[in-house]
Amino acid sequence: MTDILIRPLRESDISKADHVFRLAFGTFIGLQDPLTFFGDADFIRTRFMANPSGSFAAEVDGELVGSNFVANWGSVGIFGPLTIRPDLWDKGIAKQLLKSTMDYFEKLGTKHIGLFTWAQSPKHLGLYQRFGFWPRFLTAIMAKHLEGDGTIFADQATMPDEEKTSLQWSRYSEVIAEDRRGCLNGCRNLTTAIYDGLDVQHEINAVNTQSLGDTVLLWHDEGRRRLVGLALCHCGAGTEAGSGACYIKFGAVLPGANAAIYFDRLVHACETFAKAEGVSRLVAGVNTGRHEAYRKMISLGFRNEIQGVVMDRPNEPAYNKPEIYLIDDWR
Repeated sequence: MTDILIRPLRESDISKADHVFRLAFGTFIGLQDPLTFFGDADFIRTRFMANPSGSFAAEVDGELVGSNFVANWGSVGIFGPLTIRPDLWDKGIAKQLLKSTMDYFEKLGTKHIGLFTWAQSPKHLGLYQRFGFWPRFLTAIMAKHLEGDGTIFADQATMPDEEKTSLQWSRYSEVIAEDRRGCLNGCRNLTTAIYDGLDVQHEINAVNTQSLGDTVLLWHDEGRRRLVGLALCHCGAGTEAGSGACYIKFGAVLPGANAAIYFDRLVHACETFAKAEGVSRLVAGVNTGRHEAYRKMISLGFRNEIQGVVMDRPNEPAYNKPEIYLIDDWR
């Protein structure tokens, strides 16, 4: 094998990168036809379009053989999927991609970096540990089939009636252009209340500009309208959800005494949104370090489908704490 070239991924590379992505994961998990991995969901184009400058290609002999993608969430950064063509596994290509990825995070000044990987794979854990990442909690990828209404509000009794009825939701796509900057600032204020500098504006804009779904906004009208929750939802084929599904890529509520109630209502709003979009399955990932959120998802009818482990650099919990009601899975 000649020298490995790590370079920025180009839009013209997307089809090949998607092929390698499906081939690599499908081979690893032992699918009869590896290229059927993830069906008609799209993780490659969506992530490239969301952050082209954080998309990397590995090239050998002039051919693309691997890729990696960075999501910039302000003080938090995640990366993946990092994939290499199977016939070139264990050749040092992943290490070269990771080096370029870490250089990118250093330029951004990212405070906390994380990833999702296979908990059962010593090879994957060993690779990332060489770059200062350490396994912490399992993350459960959970799903719920939407039939009728059926949503359970486990904590309704703890909130006065006037408080319950004051919670309403809307879509980011409904916000008029001149109000969007203020809305995004409100989203940033909510997330930074959870973890200093956490900011998912890039993801909100990506969902909107790529028409991947919508961002659900939960409002508490207590004399003044206040944003208390948000959820970035991908819906259908060509998104990270795939046909028939709504995928909550990121969802969070304002921390504090009413966080559990807000979380109930946010999940219910996502169910209502998903049904309106004509899909029958809601998918969401929850780090089990966020114990209360994980328990809440189970109580609301979600069941585990996939489990992986998150790895963190530095070896700290960031916002993966028992009292934080937040949905994401760092895949």
